[in-house]
Parts: sequence; C-alpha cells; structure tokens
Amino acid sequence: MMLLLLTVAVLVLACAASVAVGARPVAPGTVWDAFTAFDPANGDHAVVMSRVPRTVLGLVTGAALGLAGAAMQGVARNPLADPGILGVNAGAAFAVVLGIYIFGITNLTGYIWFALAGAALAAVVVYMVASIGREGATPVKLALAGAALSAGLMSMLSAVLVSSQQTLDTFRFWRVGSVSGRDWDTILAVLPFLAAGALIALLSGRALNGLSLGDDVARGLGQRVGLSRGITALGVVLLCGAATAAAGPIAFVGLVIPHVVRSFTGPDYRWILPFSMLLAPALLVIADVIGRVLLPPGEIPVGITTAVIGAPVFIWLVRRRKLAEL
Repeated sequence: MMLLLLTVAVLVLACAASVAVGARPVAPGTVWDAFTAFDPANGDHAVVMSRVPRTVLGLVTGAALGLAGAAMQGVARNPLADPGILGVNAGAAFAVVLGIYIFGITNLTGYIWFALAGAALAAVVVYMVASIGREGATPVKLALAGAALSAGLMSMLSAVLVSSQQTLDTFRFWRVGSVSGRDWDTILAVLPFLAAGALIALLSGRALNGLSLGDDVARGLGQRVGLSRGITALGVVLLCGAATAAAGPIAFVGLVIPHVVRSFTGPDYRWILPFSMLLAPALLVIADVIGRVLLPPGEIPVGITTAVIGAPVFIWLVRRRKLAEL
C-alpha cells in the first residue's frame, strides 16, 4: 500500500511540474491560484490552463502504453514484448499513413479508426505467422515475427511518404510522438477506447497469472487459454490504437515500465497492471517536461525523450538481472 501511495505521489508531482514548467515557468503559488481563482486577464493563469490538456493527454496515453505493455508481455510470455517490438505501433502508423494518402484524412477522428484497424491487423498477422510450426506461437517466434512485420511496414510507410510530399507534411509531426498541440477534443475522442481497453486489461490480471504458468498448466487449472489471450489482446489493441492515434508512436514506455514494476511487485499481474498504469504516465509526463526545457524556446517531442530515457534504463535492467521468459 505504501508503494502504491508513493507511486501516486510521484504522478501528482509530475503533473504539477507539467503545468508549471515550460518556456514560460510559472510559480507554484500562481499555479494554485490558476485552478482555484482563475483570472482570464492573467497571462500566467492562461499559460497554466493551456498546459492542462497536454498533461491530461500525457496521463491517459502513458497509462494506456504502460497497461498495454504489461498485458502484452503477459499474453506473449515474452519480456521483450511491447507495442513497438511486436509490430502493433507499426501497424497503426502504416494504417494512418494510408488514411492520409488515399482518403485525405487529416483529423483525429479519422486517425483513430485507421490506427485501431492497423493495430488489430498487425497483432493478428504477427500471431498467425508465429503460430506456424509444431511449437506454435512461442515467445521468441512472436518477437521475430513482430520485428519482421515492423520492418516491412516501416519500409512500405517510407515508400508512401517519399512519393507524396503532402502526406509527409501531414504525417511527420505526428510520427515522432508528441502530446503538444492537442486539445480537449483529442482527449474526448480517444477516451472511450482507452477506458474500454483499460477495463479489459485490468480485469485480465488473474488470466495473465494463469498464462504465465504455461498453456498446459493453465488448461489444467480450467482456464480457456485461447479466449483469455483473445480478450486481453482486444484490450491491448484498443489501448495501443487509441494512444497511437492521439499522440503518435511512443517507444519504450510499454517495454521498460512493466520491468521496473515487476522488480518490486513480483510476478503477480494483479499488481503489475495497476502499478504500470500509474508509473507509465509519470514517466511520460516527466519526459514531456524534460523535452520542454532542454532546447528553449523550442521543444523536443516526448517520443524522442522517452526513447533517450528508456533505452539506458532498459540496458541497466538487463545487466542488473537476467530477464527470464514470462
């Protein structure tokens, strides 16, 4: 319980920093006044309130990626599973590019449906390819199939972009992953999908615990393995598709956070999932704050910052203890 409260405290501090820190820093007292006694004529109050939507989007996107990464590692029984490595993000990104190039989609409402369809199709293709052979979809085969699909989709994505300057101009700012420039309409558009995906993922803790014992043991305990994987995968697709549509592909959050959480919660997914949902948005929001202050008055997109932070952390985790199959 103390760890849970500490995680919530870190998340609250990250949110406070997000609304106070930027190209125009705002004093903590002014931040408090902006929420309790907002003055439209006060420039600092306006700055604080303009940062609230990107902070909220960082929270919901980070929570979605953390949950999706933890659930995906449980479904695939693979410590390297995350939306990026297993091709889900690449599928969503390629579908969005096709939507821009073929149908001229330029708004988030259109992005959502293409991203969800692309994420779902990529997940199905990876699982089908990995299932070929006598052993079925083993963790190693899933990772290899995901890496191969990601490479293929990104190659085709690049081919589309170099053939259309207009598509490139529309896509390039979304591609790097960012929570800036979004408004409440963006959040409201993706919120139903994120809420549904989060509910499915959080309720799958007991099923993931069974899957972690192996398919044969899970079946022996009366668990319907195929149904459990399918329902959890649906939650992952909803989370990844909606998060990617809103903020673009953001790497390493879904990969690193479940390993960090697992180091102090143990292997029980009933704890891993909620802790991942709280710790991942803290990382994403902090990375966004860092990106704002490194190169003022410009900003580094959060997708780049999370990769810079996440890669060394993951290397340290790998060196600190061998990551066994889940």
